[in-house]
Amino acid sequence: MFLGQVIGTVVSPVQAEDLDGRKQLLVRPIQPDGTTSGRVRIAIDIAGAGEGDRVLVMDEGNSGRQLIDQPVGSIKTVVVGVVDYVEIEGELAYDHRD
Repeated sequence: MFLGQVIGTVVSPVQAEDLDGRKQLLVRPIQPDGTTSGRVRIAIDIAGAGEGDRVLVMDEGNSGRQLIDQPVGSIKTVVVGVVDYVEIEGELAYDHRD
C-alpha cells in the first residue's frame, strides 16, 4: 500500500471485461510531505477520489482483486481511500483543508 496523489483520469476504448464500467485514475506515489516517490500508475477507483486528492492505494494484485470481489483478472492497483490528513510525530504533514 502507498500514499498517492491523483493527477488525472484515464479514458480508454479498451474493452477488457475487468475494466468495464470502472473509473481509472492516474496516481503518483508521494511521501507524506508531498514529494514524489515513484512511478505513476493507473488505478481502479473504489473510493470516489478525484484529481488533486491524496489517496491510499493498494498495489498488490490479489488484495486489489479481493477488494473489488473479482478473484481472477488483470486488476492490480486500486484506490481504496481518500486521505483527510497525515500526522507524523504529532505534527500535521498534510491536511486536505489547506
